Amino acid sequence: MINFNKQIIPRSNLKLTYDNRAFKYGDGLFDTLKYQNEKIQFLEDHYFRLMSSMRMLRMKIPMDFTLEFYEDQIIKTIDANPKKDKLRIRVSIFRKDGGLYTPENKHIDMIIETKALVDNYYDVYEIDLFKDFSVYSGQISNIKTNNRITNVIASIYSSEYNYQNCVLINEKKNIVEVANANIFLIKNQDIFTPALSEGCINGIIRKKLIEKISTIKKYKIYESSISPFELLKSDEVFITNSIIGIQSVSKYRKKEYNTNQTKELINLMKL
Repeated sequence: MINFNKQIIPRSNLKLTYDNRAFKYGDGLFDTLKYQNEKIQFLEDHYFRLMSSMRMLRMKIPMDFTLEFYEDQIIKTIDANPKKDKLRIRVSIFRKDGGLYTPENKHIDMIIETKALVDNYYDVYEIDLFKDFSVYSGQISNIKTNNRITNVIASIYSSEYNYQNCVLINEKKNIVEVANANIFLIKNQDIFTPALSEGCINGIIRKKLIEKISTIKKYKIYESSISPFELLKSDEVFITNSIIGIQSVSKYRKKEYNTNQTKELINLMKL
């Protein structure tokens, strides 16, 4: 069962028209949340990021689209499906049908779907650099729009060459993120992650981890421009998103990484 505009319906009953703007123009965005231990993780952070993203895209946000409304609609969808301990929740929001590049109106449709989640932490996690296409470093890249074709092609590249993931770069040839997550590099006790100005997704786990690291005297955290050459100089590399939490990277090309400090951060975050 899914939630379409506050109505619980079977997935097979969802009917989207050929004028759907998410399909025609990528005129939409999405949010991915994790449900675990009978709780939606970091719900408030997800909500405020979603609201900010909708405002950036000049969508018409309903007056009743409050944090309580968002939580109620997600829980309503969870309760309509067989009970699972862990769930991936995807919320898709797109402008209503009509118009060409200029929409006929700015009001929104919303779909909420859930899927059972299994632990997917890898003991061996190998990445490569994806250089075929780049990510634009502008602010629009910070939000999770439906325009993810570079991420799709990069993921296909990873699959074809038997990598678990690959690093995306921007037009300045700096590291942005991996295909489905933010990226962090550790050198001694210094931790580096691409600044939002580089074009990375404004990830929730990224945000919470930066806040946590900033309170620990042992480490220093830097949001900066990072050259791909730094991947070869780092002691450890890890990636983060709302579903996997923190995932150690074990190898980049011929470089093999330690994982000790990453494991310490995983324990500190308790994800």
